[in-house]
Amino acid sequence: MVNVVYEDNHIIIVNKAASEIVQGDKTGDKPLSETVKEYLKEKYHKPGGVFIGVTHRLDRPVSGLVVFAKTGKALARLNEMFRTGKVKKTYWAIVKNLPPAEEGTLTHYLARNEKQNKSYAYDTEKPGSKQAVLHYRLLSRSDRYCLLEVDLKTGRHHQIRCQLAKIGCPIKGDLKYGFPRSNPDGSISLHARRVSFEHPVSHQLIEAEAPVPREWERMFDGIM
Repeated sequence: MVNVVYEDNHIIIVNKAASEIVQGDKTGDKPLSETVKEYLKEKYHKPGGVFIGVTHRLDRPVSGLVVFAKTGKALARLNEMFRTGKVKKTYWAIVKNLPPAEEGTLTHYLARNEKQNKSYAYDTEKPGSKQAVLHYRLLSRSDRYCLLEVDLKTGRHHQIRCQLAKIGCPIKGDLKYGFPRSNPDGSISLHARRVSFEHPVSHQLIEAEAPVPREWERMFDGIM
């Protein structure tokens, strides 16, 4: 089943479940891109192949919005827009511990370890590192957790997971970055909440928002 948030002739935006992979990988599991192809083929009764272009990715344990291109023209333009930071992405994260301030900008230098599939954050530039910048603000807190809204300024490997862990706020369920317990479903509590950009063909403003996973609502009743 595909949870479509927005669709037109050139793009389709879907709300990804935490267990799905966006694009095929070494696991051999069926990717979301293929599920979307099947959805479009059935919806429009297409006899031949269906074009779907992957414009960006979300880590497998992360839920939320993924933008796909339905035409080659849209794919080329969206790829450039993502590369140059013209797509605004906002995430929500449930974290352990209060951040040092209710709102702030984090700047670190991230170095990726390919073997571990993990990034490490440093306060100063290291050989092979890339600058990572995000802005966060505290939305709510419960007895055990805090809900943060995160605006990405750069797009680095595991950036939000790594930078929040660096300030002592690992994401709920994220064993790789220091949270002590996994979530029952194997997810981490990071959700691509909103995306906004100029449409690659019509140039109209596109804004989409994905509802959070149901289990989040119990923790932060009233804000979801």
